[in-house]
Amino acid sequence: MQQKIIKPDKKILPHPSEETDKMYRYWLACAYTSPLMPLCDLTFAFDACNKMLKRWLKKRKALAMLLLLVAPAICAQQTEKTEPLSLEEMWTVAEKNNRQLKLSDLYLQQSKLEILEAKDRLLPELSVGADVKLNSKFLIYADGLFAAPKDVPVKGYGYGVGYNLNFNLYNGGKDKRNIALKKEETTRKQYEAEQQKHRVKYDVAVAYFDLYKFLHFHDFLDAEIEAEQKQMRLIESLHTNGTVLKSDVLRTSVKLTELQLNLSDVTKKIEIAKQRLNILMGRANDAALAINYTDSAAVDGFEDDRYTAYVDLALNQSPAYKIAHSDIKSSELNVRQMKAMVLPQVSLYAHYNYTYPQISFYPYSNDLWGFGQTGIKVQYAIDNLFKSKHTIAHAQVLRNEAQEKANLQKDEIYLQVKEAYLQRQQALERVKTAEQNILKTRETVRVIRSSYLNQESLLTDLMEAENALLEAKFNRTTAQTNVKLSHIRLLAIVGIL
Repeated sequence: MQQKIIKPDKKILPHPSEETDKMYRYWLACAYTSPLMPLCDLTFAFDACNKMLKRWLKKRKALAMLLLLVAPAICAQQTEKTEPLSLEEMWTVAEKNNRQLKLSDLYLQQSKLEILEAKDRLLPELSVGADVKLNSKFLIYADGLFAAPKDVPVKGYGYGVGYNLNFNLYNGGKDKRNIALKKEETTRKQYEAEQQKHRVKYDVAVAYFDLYKFLHFHDFLDAEIEAEQKQMRLIESLHTNGTVLKSDVLRTSVKLTELQLNLSDVTKKIEIAKQRLNILMGRANDAALAINYTDSAAVDGFEDDRYTAYVDLALNQSPAYKIAHSDIKSSELNVRQMKAMVLPQVSLYAHYNYTYPQISFYPYSNDLWGFGQTGIKVQYAIDNLFKSKHTIAHAQVLRNEAQEKANLQKDEIYLQVKEAYLQRQQALERVKTAEQNILKTRETVRVIRSSYLNQESLLTDLMEAENALLEAKFNRTTAQTNVKLSHIRLLAIVGIL
């Protein structure tokens, strides 16, 4: 076999093996740990590090490129944050995009168009018409039906053109009263739209404070889980040292599992509250949504207004009460409308026609002719004298019903204002009680935890105290949101939300 000739001036660099790498690392470690390090020549060590670094970068070149491509996207994702919305901003968005409010606006537009339609009926009725016809033979039986008739010559075809005019002069005021009814219906639609706006704003507030409450619950549970995990590690250490029993470890594990399950449940409720808010605001279901729930101003100081002041405002501003009074006005107009059925109708009419041929009067003619009439027509429906009695009685019953409904609505407003007013008072008291309970239960937890570590109390006592503290935090957050919601509900009932 022919041997390969190698030039003596060419240096051969063997491929570094794993053992060589280990040797380089060993030399480097010895060099840096040696007390004679300043006196040593470390060139070989730096050369070895340089070679190791180049080989590592060469093998991981694809990974480095991938990191360079992904890093900007990760940074952009981290910097892009959802801007939190306040309750007032959500109300503004809901007023523009809520589907219920859009539907109420369409109802209002429809009622306004009905007013214009009612006004159009005051205009005179004017029509033009024309006809083309084929005429049969014009036979006159002067000597009887069974005798030979006399054939009068007429054209075999005919046509006509003309107009008709009818202008109502008087019909008991039904047309004008119909316009007044349509206007009252439009006013009622406006009150309904206003009431719907208050209802939507209250629904947004309910969903907002649900989200506020659940986010706080999530933070409470997250902090409790973290504290419980630390406590579990401590109890496991005490169990290892034989200080506590295995049952304490198991109880702590069970409690930790329950806390994690509650956290999962609260997380799902947060997603539902966000979706409900997005729907109320007319946004996409999965749109990003955030609120600033970390502010401690969940409860503001309200003025101690009197109950009667809210009642007076409700009787003047409440859309529900205005709707009831609008129904009374409509029912009174309807009674007058039914009474107008027994009044005569007076109208001005005119018509004129050009006809070919003239076969309406004798003697007949094959010439074009015109004829018209103008006059005043009076009609009186005698049957309405007895037909209208039950109709008028029915309208009067409807008017009485509207009056009673208005009285019921007034009583309902009194009750709703009283209920919301007392709910706000009760919520304020609950906030104070919850804050006092938190102070007491926090001190109780501290004392029992210290006594448990000193083997002077049971783990069950410590768990009950911790659960009571967590429940007190929940109750305080719930009471804070109830204060806000009760006040918003009171404003919605009064009609000034």
